[in-house]
Amino acid sequence: MKNYYMLSVLTILAASCISKEKQKDEAEVSVDNVINPLKEGQVEIITKSMEFFSGDTLYSGWNTLLYENQSQEVHFVLMDLYPVGKSVEDTKKEVLPPFDEGMRLIMEGDMDNAVAAFGKLPEWFQQIKYKGGTGLISPKHTAKSTIYLEPGVYVMECYVKMFNGEWHTSHGMLKQIIVKEESTNLEPPTPSASIDISSTNGIVVNNAIPTGKQIFQTNFIDQKIYEHFVGHDINLVRYENGANLDSLIQWMSWMNPKGLITPSPEGFTFLGGMNNLSSGEKGFFEAELTPGNYVLIAEVPDADKKKLLYSFSISN
Repeated sequence: MKNYYMLSVLTILAASCISKEKQKDEAEVSVDNVINPLKEGQVEIITKSMEFFSGDTLYSGWNTLLYENQSQEVHFVLMDLYPVGKSVEDTKKEVLPPFDEGMRLIMEGDMDNAVAAFGKLPEWFQQIKYKGGTGLISPKHTAKSTIYLEPGVYVMECYVKMFNGEWHTSHGMLKQIIVKEESTNLEPPTPSASIDISSTNGIVVNNAIPTGKQIFQTNFIDQKIYEHFVGHDINLVRYENGANLDSLIQWMSWMNPKGLITPSPEGFTFLGGMNNLSSGEKGFFEAELTPGNYVLIAEVPDADKKKLLYSFSISN
């Protein structure tokens, strides 16, 4: 009888150990199967007011930025690759003050002293590489762009202006991002339309744009620094019948006291796009096009005179 009880106890203990080992194996398999969105190149960014809610560390390679603008103002995402040894703290100390001073003087109508203020920018500021991002996106809308990120220290920024001319960067829309050596698993999307942009030929659409979901490939044939200290980009904007295109063109220059400022011009809805890239680089952005009037426009002074404006319509 004693041996019988001992055998029963040993059998129960063995079964318990096997069960625990099985649970452990299943747990390990479950952990291994968890998908890391960032590793897959899916980067969610949310703005509720004047901030970026996103991961602090990203993988290099292709990344899709899904930017949800829950705020009441127009914003964008621009990814700045910083020179080695520089960080967002250097920007706060050396870059924001000249820009804040310069814009204050522009708002006061003192352009000469504003130019002198911008002359205080540090030399390393010109070494920043712009690696794309989203175009301008209206409140309660979502922008989707795919860009290629090199490893390094980045600053995610939005320099649209508040109603009083103060930069969004000075109110919290400045976030340091570390992009590590390990790359994502993401491959670039297959485009349905192709756009070339250059300082010589402007914006050139290479094929007809139909209705429905579109994936635009943007090819930066060249790049240059314009009078507003940054290069050209591409923004997709829908406009209502009767909307004043001249008001949009004027608004697309932050050097204009009334430009790139809240409120945005009436009759226009910003649907994203591709922010600044270097010469020879490409990026992608997605948009759902319904029948109506649209314009592709760069955020530069006098975009129409630089051929950096392209109007088109989608019919039923």
